[in-house]
Amino acid sequence: MREPDPLSLFTRDGVRIDAGHSPGDGGLCFVVAHGFTCSWRQPVLRRISAALTAHGGVIGFDLRGHGRSGGRSTVGDREVLDMEAVVAAARRRGYERVAVIGFSLGAAVAVRHAALCGGIDAIASVSAPARWYYRDTVPMRRIHWVIERRMGRLAVRLARGTRVAPKGWNPVPEAPHEVVSRIAPVPLLVVHGDADPFLPLEHAHQLYDAARDPRELWIEPGFGHAEVAATPDLIKRIGEWTVARL
Repeated sequence: MREPDPLSLFTRDGVRIDAGHSPGDGGLCFVVAHGFTCSWRQPVLRRISAALTAHGGVIGFDLRGHGRSGGRSTVGDREVLDMEAVVAAARRRGYERVAVIGFSLGAAVAVRHAALCGGIDAIASVSAPARWYYRDTVPMRRIHWVIERRMGRLAVRLARGTRVAPKGWNPVPEAPHEVVSRIAPVPLLVVHGDADPFLPLEHAHQLYDAARDPRELWIEPGFGHAEVAATPDLIKRIGEWTVARL
């Protein structure tokens, strides 16, 4: 697996974003956004990026408050500026087409970025929350404890190196399902597993139903949650879906 070229980028609000670029043939670049507490440098994300280089270049990056990026996580709000900076970096490197693939938190960011900022050519959302404050599963209740409680934020910083902003949202940002209709006419792929322990299928259906064509919904049998559960076959199919629509 080739070592990606390191990138140090800056957002409009001054946060440094750590990223890695794997050049590819052709004019297509995939921007890959990880889930909560993850990093583009982790082996699972590196394998996903390596698989996508069969179809084009890839830029993986750490959302603010994660890995080697600066700032603190706002859990889906100002992270749209992180993605904006990475997409702009892809354009500066001469890529004519940019496709975003987001996982979990990264998928929520991808949807919101595509809707609110634009500038991309395709988007695949994998295991995305359609709405905020969902607490109906044990894993999501744990995540809310991590985000909302001082001891939870300290625990996730010590255990995972993830720094979460302490003040929460003010105002509350638009949820993915509230803005997803603005993505059209950019192609949208919604991917969700029927064995997701965090977010049930209702999130995928809510997101898909609120979107406009061109859109596609894949319900994956036996698939769990986000990048950790993503199989090589799923990543291959997402790459092929993207190429076929650009």
